[in-house]
Amino acid sequence: MQMLVLGAGLQGSACAYDLLQGSTVQKVILADQSFDHLPPFLERYREDPRLELLTLDAGDDDAVLAAMARAQACMNALPYYFNLQISRLAVRSGIHYSDLGGNTEIVFKQLELNDEAEAKGVKIIPDCGLAPGMVNILAAAGIAELDQTESVKIYVGGLPQDPKPPLNYQVVYSLHGVLDYYTTLSWIVRDGKPAQVEALSEIEMIEFPEPAGTLEAFHTAGGLSVMPWSYEGTIPTMEYKTLRYPGHAEIMRAIRELGLIDLDPVRVGENEVVPRDLFISAVEPILKNPEGQDLVALRVEVEGKSQGEERKIIYELLDFYDEENQISAMERTTGFSLSITGQMQVDGTISKTGAGTPDRYVPADPYIGALAQRGVQIRKRNE
Repeated sequence: MQMLVLGAGLQGSACAYDLLQGSTVQKVILADQSFDHLPPFLERYREDPRLELLTLDAGDDDAVLAAMARAQACMNALPYYFNLQISRLAVRSGIHYSDLGGNTEIVFKQLELNDEAEAKGVKIIPDCGLAPGMVNILAAAGIAELDQTESVKIYVGGLPQDPKPPLNYQVVYSLHGVLDYYTTLSWIVRDGKPAQVEALSEIEMIEFPEPAGTLEAFHTAGGLSVMPWSYEGTIPTMEYKTLRYPGHAEIMRAIRELGLIDLDPVRVGENEVVPRDLFISAVEPILKNPEGQDLVALRVEVEGKSQGEERKIIYELLDFYDEENQISAMERTTGFSLSITGQMQVDGTISKTGAGTPDRYVPADPYIGALAQRGVQIRKRNE
């Protein structure tokens, strides 16, 4: 396999690392504007002939097309605002494509590439990280087991193993992205129809095995992707909630209501300042803990009926920082997921061409099996 990874941040680097573990991967082209700070787990491969570090401006279509011409699949780990154009270029180039998503409106536009992608015989799959991504594949697997689905509830959180007050949180990806999720209305399904609810609302307590223990869950945007519309009229209830240690949502709600993460500038003396920019500048160094080890907690609950009997299917995951390789749980569950999707596109495990989301395109059993081979263990049970 000849694979192209766009973006050498934490998730793109984790994706490239995972690809390099594959015996069928002959070449990994990792492209970004610079490579000054590769994470330690990938730095050790810098001299590996299978890894090529390609300096590339993602806004240069010709340069991107030239890189794509050398690959069978493109795994895009760039910020979400690149996703639509890069997916268009992948179709034009005739190679498979996947990304980490992050913006549902953009995903809808990517799905419009379906006919052109089918004509080219390629697979375009946005939203291939943890959430959206892994959780949607698991939800679809549960739905497929039931004759009638009444409810889908998804819970996911990236958390510090050693939480520190007051927020009991550490940054495991962009704080800009976290604050977007805390301030954007969340799409859910109520009474069979897509609906919106306020972020940080409808807090409930969820019990996980130790060391996660009792966690709080609250609405945030993006995790369901396009599922509220895909299953409109067929499933009465569907929702996605973020997991944090208890008390986090109440503090962040107060911060939000005080205007401290607003995007509209305010005057401070002679200057205009965007509150969110100031907040991030002040808080991010505190919440970034390079020595801190994280965990990822996930639960997907699908309830309904099968052969007339009430059933509840639960998928659960607790994954932890990999001390030996210095890879975070968030990188393992997100970057590895992207890598697995790209490899399944090339080897034919994902057979359907065109453009579609993971819940429609990625077969659950081989995907779960691939994660297990990497030590990311998803456990399934019935209640």
